[in-house]
Amino acid sequence: MIKFACAASALVLLAALPAMAQDAPARQPTAFTLETDNPRSPEQEAVRFDKADVSIKVLPETKSIEGTTVLTFTVLSPIQRLAVELDTLFTISEIRLDGEVVPADRWSNPEGRVTVEVPAGLAAGSTPTLTITYAGVPRVAPRAPWNGGWVWATAPTGEPWIGTAVQLNGCDLVWPCIDNSNAEPGQLDMHVTTPGNVSAPGPGVFKGMTENADGTKTWSWSIVHPNIYAGMINVGPYEEVTAPYQSRFGNTIPMHYWHLRSDDPAKVQRLFAEFAPMLDFFESTIGPYPFGDSKMGVVETPYLGMEHQTINAYGNGYKIETRGYDTLLQHEFSHEWFANQLTNRNADDMWLHEGLGSYMQPLYARYLHGERFMQSELQRQREGLVNAFPVVSQTNRTVNQVYGGSEGPGGDIYSKGSLIAHTLRMTIGDEDFYEVIRRLVYGRPDPRPGNFVPQTSSTHEMNAIVNQVTGRNYDWFFQTYLYEAGLPVLSQVREGDQLTLTWTTDGGGDFPMPVEVEVDGALQTVPLPDGSATITVPVGATVLIDPHNKLLRQLDVVDDWQAYNRAERERAAAERLARSAS
Repeated sequence: MIKFACAASALVLLAALPAMAQDAPARQPTAFTLETDNPRSPEQEAVRFDKADVSIKVLPETKSIEGTTVLTFTVLSPIQRLAVELDTLFTISEIRLDGEVVPADRWSNPEGRVTVEVPAGLAAGSTPTLTITYAGVPRVAPRAPWNGGWVWATAPTGEPWIGTAVQLNGCDLVWPCIDNSNAEPGQLDMHVTTPGNVSAPGPGVFKGMTENADGTKTWSWSIVHPNIYAGMINVGPYEEVTAPYQSRFGNTIPMHYWHLRSDDPAKVQRLFAEFAPMLDFFESTIGPYPFGDSKMGVVETPYLGMEHQTINAYGNGYKIETRGYDTLLQHEFSHEWFANQLTNRNADDMWLHEGLGSYMQPLYARYLHGERFMQSELQRQREGLVNAFPVVSQTNRTVNQVYGGSEGPGGDIYSKGSLIAHTLRMTIGDEDFYEVIRRLVYGRPDPRPGNFVPQTSSTHEMNAIVNQVTGRNYDWFFQTYLYEAGLPVLSQVREGDQLTLTWTTDGGGDFPMPVEVEVDGALQTVPLPDGSATITVPVGATVLIDPHNKLLRQLDVVDDWQAYNRAERERAAAERLARSAS
């Protein structure tokens, strides 16, 4: 058991600060800390992150924590320093390198990147261990999960109910890490110490609970190949529902749901009944559940939700929707494949997580209820597109640059990404599409439990897989849909018995997308190898372009609807302003 006495004095000081300066604004993390996927420093690129052993004591009364993290690396090329990220809101009381205390003048943390000087150097092949002991009042999430940090709440039965949601701001709000998706640790062990009346479900496999002499309890978990925000904290008065799932791939997967003990048992059972059908959908559609040797886990949280590897956060309040399934639960679970098994190489490729994950919702709607439900989901997604920035900029970005919307695609990575995936599927066909997805997610076309490891990939690599699987060049597809902001425009000119179809794109490049045309109920596919084609249709015939809505393209009806809604919002805002001024 880790002792925290060395950080206690710092905590006493921090706890006293509000009494001395109650009107002072709370300190905030640096701008560097609040970004995630910042470029790694040279010394971070020169190491492999083998293991993190994280011990955190959660102190609800002061909304503070005490922590000790042991980080193990393998040096790939000689370096003179080690560097990891940790929020400057924490006070570091001690750093050790291979068990020896590092003098205070040999380490610093000015903006959230802890740099430890090693004058003797670290040779290639060495395996240094860095131990950081820290404490403090962590950042409170202003609006979890979108603006992240720690959430300190109280359960209906009066006990502490605490969670962390840091995907958009980084693991360094919780523990020392390399806050970059290319630096996932090989293994993460977590030991969370809580008051005795609550529990702490965690990622990976449960390693046991220790009752401590002071009445607290320590809950230990271990996960292999976690993503960088998988090391999350959940504390609350939980009860557990569990059942085995017999996979179509022959293995048995334990399903776990930790819910508040005050929840309605009927609602709990209704939600838990959704676990097995979701698993079967994903396994039959994409491939094996990536973490079957651990668990499929869900934990109820005091915020809406987040994809946390093997223990997704759920805070959707057991809503019933016309879709016939809990959309929050299903979306976060999709990220076990598209975020946790497949991780983007840089945040610029975040649509591989959110877009492909979002496409699983219309596909799941069809799996459960048929074609009409899928088309309804796709139409909802189509209505919200902004198309202000390309989905992929082809430059390295931080997470907030991508999600923010002021300089990146924002919400388009979800819905536009989903519709791009649907158009790709409609273009290359189901067989090739699902092989592309399997190769992208698992690194091979024939995944089976035990024969794959987590993958890191990019949009360019997905493009290459599409070309390989289909035997055709689809660079034009990725160029138009992902690297350009505007949607392709299909113009239609009808003169007499001639119908001319022409594609134009933002970049003016080739776009040889074939188009289905229905003429008096008869369907034909019109090739447009040069982006334009003319066909003969009877004068007076009823013509419908793309009758099954297979293609993502500019549509006047959607643009007009969006413009009308914008005008109505502006009118309502102006009226509110006028009333407030009168």
